[in-house]
Amino acid sequence: MTPTLVIIPTYNEVANIARTVAQVRAAAPEADVLVVDDGSPDGTGAAADELAARDPHVQVLHRPDKRGLGAAYGAGFRWGLARGYEVLVQMDADGSHRADELPKLLAALTPETHLVLGSRWVPGGAVVDWPRHRTWLSRGGNAYTRLLLGIGVRDCTSGYRVYRRGTLEVIDLPAVRSQGYCFQVDMLRRTLAADGQVVEVPISFIERSQGESKMSLPIVGEALWRVTRWGLARWGLARWGLARWKLGGRWTARTDLANAAVRRVHRVGRG
Repeated sequence: MTPTLVIIPTYNEVANIARTVAQVRAAAPEADVLVVDDGSPDGTGAAADELAARDPHVQVLHRPDKRGLGAAYGAGFRWGLARGYEVLVQMDADGSHRADELPKLLAALTPETHLVLGSRWVPGGAVVDWPRHRTWLSRGGNAYTRLLLGIGVRDCTSGYRVYRRGTLEVIDLPAVRSQGYCFQVDMLRRTLAADGQVVEVPISFIERSQGESKMSLPIVGEALWRVTRWGLARWGLARWGLARWKLGGRWTARTDLANAAVRRVHRVGRG
């Protein structure tokens, strides 16, 4: 199996972390697991340390405080890249992402694919036990994102993902500032801007049964603000034909309305 790392960010997930890690290890026994804990006051970090002490395939990255989902994944990506992993997986700790669906996501990462999304909103995908307002929020947010950013992906906010190493190396991780669930949109748009191939695989998303959801009004507000900002930049630049052009075999793209400099994005490497 290609060296694979499953990154699981945690904050107050002591009720879920042992079960989630065990399910991942059973579904993909050759993969390693990295728990990225943001100083959980409920003892999640200590529980993860106990798992790591018993299983050499489990590692824990401790961060001193809660700094957001995007920062946690960024730290996990950098940890994995520094240690030579070729495939890096994003996965929630709360059981919403079924570990038994991980093998089919990994199988979809062909040599021509740069990012695999576990999608709730393609045929065969589903959500289980979600309140109606969460369904409306997710569907509406994805429709808004597709419209403003011109993205054909159905589930732009999915957090169940498989990245190829080359994808993460080319999309300028330090420049990703999004912290909440908007991080997922930010990473997707950067992958697409780098001419990466994205594949959506249907999954069943299950509402957590233990612990509290991290969804909040500030997280929704950040996503709305950033997507709107990116969309205005895209439409404003497109009017003058400056949104994206090819230069010396590489794509050059402006991705931030407030940034007057042009950011160069290399093509995602194959393999």
